Amino acid sequence: MNLKLLTPAVLAFSLIFSSCVSKKAMKAEKVRYETLQTDFSKSQSDLRTCQDEAVKSALEKTSLQAQITSLKGQVDFLKENNTQALKQLENLQVISSSQAESIKKSLENLGAKDNYIQTLQSSIAQKDSLNLALVMNLKGAIGNIDDKDINIKVDKGVVYIDISDKMLFKSGKYEITDQAKTVLGKVALVLKNQPDIEFMVEGHTDNVPFKSNGVLLDNWDLSVKRATAVVRVLQHQYGLNPAKMAASGRSEYEPVADNSTAEGRAANRRTRIVILPQLDQFFKLLEKKGN
Repeated sequence: MNLKLLTPAVLAFSLIFSSCVSKKAMKAEKVRYETLQTDFSKSQSDLRTCQDEAVKSALEKTSLQAQITSLKGQVDFLKENNTQALKQLENLQVISSSQAESIKKSLENLGAKDNYIQTLQSSIAQKDSLNLALVMNLKGAIGNIDDKDINIKVDKGVVYIDISDKMLFKSGKYEITDQAKTVLGKVALVLKNQPDIEFMVEGHTDNVPFKSNGVLLDNWDLSVKRATAVVRVLQHQYGLNPAKMAASGRSEYEPVADNSTAEGRAANRRTRIVILPQLDQFFKLLEKKGN
């Protein structure tokens, strides 16, 4: 074999082989580079994602921190109220069963008292209705007498019949006139139909001093004598029960008008029949309810 001819061939083959190896290596490096580039891009994307998550987490942390602060405030408030409630409870005594029973009975008594009050109110309303009926009967019986001479009214549950002195008596006298007897007879007829009614006859004068006549000393005497004169007529002529009547003199000390005028003095000179409230019925009701 000719070594001279062999050497150039070997050299050429070596160059060709070396060239092929370099291209493969270069291609492999290129692939590796592209892989690294892809990994780098992915890493950058992951980094941005992590940064976004970090910002989001920071915001959530801030929000949670605010909620925590708010909840701590609520807890402190509740603790303070709880402490105050405990202090109040410390000042209270736990009631025993006997105390509880006593409270129960007190409540029951309150209910009974309420019923009792309602019963009294009903009785008062019934009495007011009876008084109104009595007033209507009196006005119907008396008829068309001038209101200036006789006045019938109800005040605070009491019936009043005011009769002027000019209808009943002559000036400065206590003897009843015939006209007065007719009026008193009509009043007596209504009162007689109510046998349980009690009443008082009051005599009233003006403030003009009464000149003593040896029998009557002053307006006190005159007012009393006029009241007793009316009571006697109601008893003896019209048969009213004397046990249900009383006579009283008020003199000048319960005026209904100004004594400085003639009209006022005339209004003050009057005889008043007061239908007395039947308090015994209410006392009986109280006793019945109280037992």
